Amino acid sequence: MELWVEKYRPQTLEEYVGNETIKNKIADYLKQGSIQNLLFHGVAGTGKTTLAKLIAKNLNCDLLYINASDERGIDTIRDKIIPFASSMSFNDVKIVILDEADYITPQAQATLRNTIESCSKTTRFIFTCNYLERIISPLQSRCQTFEITPPSKEVVTDLACRILVAEGVKVSDIVPVIHTHYPDIRKIINTIQGSVVDGQVKIDDNSLKNSQLGGLVVDALIRKSKLSEIRQILADSGSREFDDLFKYIYDKSSTLFGDNEGEAILIIAKYQYEYTFVLEKEICVAAMLNKLLKIC
Repeated sequence: MELWVEKYRPQTLEEYVGNETIKNKIADYLKQGSIQNLLFHGVAGTGKTTLAKLIAKNLNCDLLYINASDERGIDTIRDKIIPFASSMSFNDVKIVILDEADYITPQAQATLRNTIESCSKTTRFIFTCNYLERIISPLQSRCQTFEITPPSKEVVTDLACRILVAEGVKVSDIVPVIHTHYPDIRKIINTIQGSVVDGQVKIDDNSLKNSQLGGLVVDALIRKSKLSEIRQILADSGSREFDDLFKYIYDKSSTLFGDNEGEAILIIAKYQYEYTFVLEKEICVAAMLNKLLKIC
């Protein structure tokens, strides 16, 4: 079974659902047949990788794609990127896409600085990341930076409906899925595809539990519940990912923590950073909530 996120990945700029200003700028690059070094940042699932691949597909180029969450060390720079960037090409340009570049170690990022400059006549780099602050300033200054903002919920709903029609699936009420997982378009499409039964969408309530998680956790913090009770809330949600919970608590921080808001934000920021690197996400979230309970 082919994943819909891949099957319906835009192949042209006209098909890409995103910010019109950015699309117009990229269109100018494609008309010129060349690009600057680019850095796309924004929340997960909003089209950063899609746009990077689309650019490469529509240019006469040699392409090296690296998922930096898997290959993030200095050896990748030395063994793969430098040989590719410094080799001859029969096409107009060579493009290196470094997807999830915020996983690249600072040492490896520093090594890239000289590579970008020394190979500037033949090679362009496209970086994508969720967290811009994890990209060192010297790399940021060598790129044109774009924040990839998600399209509206209405546009995402229209996109999902068009995919359902193309697949011959009866269009039903998918609004709860949109509300739950927006702005992560990839997760929205994957959830809808996984909910198709006998030619129609049948939403499993378990897939939407995470939409209530933030409210339940905040209510527990307000009540100063025991940590064991909050851990049970996390377990009952059935979720393995808690990215949205950090932002939800941050948005409620002034109400929750009052004069301790600043301390709470520092705690949230610390554990949000560590969350990216740990294997057991729930343990990291529980540790954060244990700290926050003490300052409510």
